[in-house]
Amino acid sequence: MPRPTPDPDRRLGSLVRLRDLQILIHVVQLGSMAKAGSQLGLSQPTVSQAIADLEHAVGARLLDRGPHGVVPTVYGDIFLKRGLEAFDAIRQGMRDVEHVATPGTGDVWIGSSDTWLIGFIPAVIQRLAQRHPNIVVHASDANASDFEFHKLRERRLDLMIGRVEKSRVDDDLSVEVLYEEPLHVVVGAGNPLAGRRKIAFTDLTDERWMFSGPSNIVTTLMARAFRADGLELPRARVLTASMCVFLPLLASANYITMLPNSVLSYTADRWSLKKLPIDLGIKSPVGIFTLKNRTLTPVVQLFIEEARLEARLLAADS
Repeated sequence: MPRPTPDPDRRLGSLVRLRDLQILIHVVQLGSMAKAGSQLGLSQPTVSQAIADLEHAVGARLLDRGPHGVVPTVYGDIFLKRGLEAFDAIRQGMRDVEHVATPGTGDVWIGSSDTWLIGFIPAVIQRLAQRHPNIVVHASDANASDFEFHKLRERRLDLMIGRVEKSRVDDDLSVEVLYEEPLHVVVGAGNPLAGRRKIAFTDLTDERWMFSGPSNIVTTLMARAFRADGLELPRARVLTASMCVFLPLLASANYITMLPNSVLSYTADRWSLKKLPIDLGIKSPVGIFTLKNRTLTPVVQLFIEEARLEARLLAADS
């Protein structure tokens, strides 16, 4: 009589534990068993044993030690991807239950750059809070313009908001364009250029420019606008992606830069900023990035609905 085949689900349940999977995720993210143990409050032997148990259950080596710490093997990458999906599904399930049990309650994790964290996202949060005061929003720095999607792929974020470059959107991401955003040349209200009624590109070549960086989408668009007028992009005096640097320097009236319409809309009065009368002819789409094949919780969907409403108001004012 043939020997019965072991039930794979029973084998999975007896050999693979969620705690061991959690340990593996932390080890890979931190690149160290010692750091993972410290963060989880576990001894290094406990961490090593958990990894060994997982490797025994999977039947393959999951981790290697490299020059920069512990790294996943090809088998580890495959297993970790599914492990992250499993943990995410459990977390999503708990959040769904919480939302159903207590309507309007739950958490949403969003990522964006300073450009939208400085105005648009706070406005969306306030809209959300007016209707759903018990929802908790976790906002962190993650720049879609520089294609920093690792937090989204690791399911540490529910969504990202940022500039959309459709030709460079990877197949595992979904993008919903919220609005087309004009870009403006901006100075402080005390800058001599602020009182001019007419300005040409040639008037701006010797100014003290600030740019986000040579490979940034906005800088690329600005260079294109100058070249269309037969000029080279002016030399940068300040390179930074931080609005915490941009805004005070603009307010000093000693610098000039290009800002999205949304930043100007939310900060012009507070920082005494002035849009110069020059048409760049540049509009750039801004959108919401999510992972494909990942079900969004009701709370995340509520945030997205409020973002759509705020985007319509912003687009109407541009």
